[in-house]
Amino acid sequence: MKLALLKLRDCERGASLIEMALVSPFLAALVLGAVDLSRAYSDRLQLEQAAQRTIEKVEQQRTVATDYSSLADEAATAAGITKTSSNPSVGQWLECSSDGGTTWTSQGANSISSQCPNGTDLPARYVTIQIQKNFTPLVRTRYLGSNADGTYTLTAQAGIRVQ
Repeated sequence: MKLALLKLRDCERGASLIEMALVSPFLAALVLGAVDLSRAYSDRLQLEQAAQRTIEKVEQQRTVATDYSSLADEAATAAGITKTSSNPSVGQWLECSSDGGTTWTSQGANSISSQCPNGTDLPARYVTIQIQKNFTPLVRTRYLGSNADGTYTLTAQAGIRVQ
């Protein structure tokens, strides 16, 4: 009996199976992490493309509109999200320069339809679109900057100067 135990102690058969059993959870976590990162990157890229497509519609108009409220609906459709009161958000503002474009003064948000205070100032009007979407990873966690429910908020933004 003692001889059989000594032979069993010196036997190395099955050692690689035990090593693989010890390492496989780490390998599985590494693969799941890589898959989650690639899915999150793909979703963020789709959001950025939706924001860019929406801004391209403003560029195609070639005129300075006073109402860009329909952009939020178009951005939500392009991103495949449900439109809420704050997502997607459309920003617009006016900047004025009295010295030919060296120094710019912002006239505040949602002032795109107004005019510069001094009639000789150089105007610059801007429109931006910001879209947010929650990303749910395969394995939710409350760590690594996630929301309370284990999801991550992806944000994309695009803008253009319309005048």
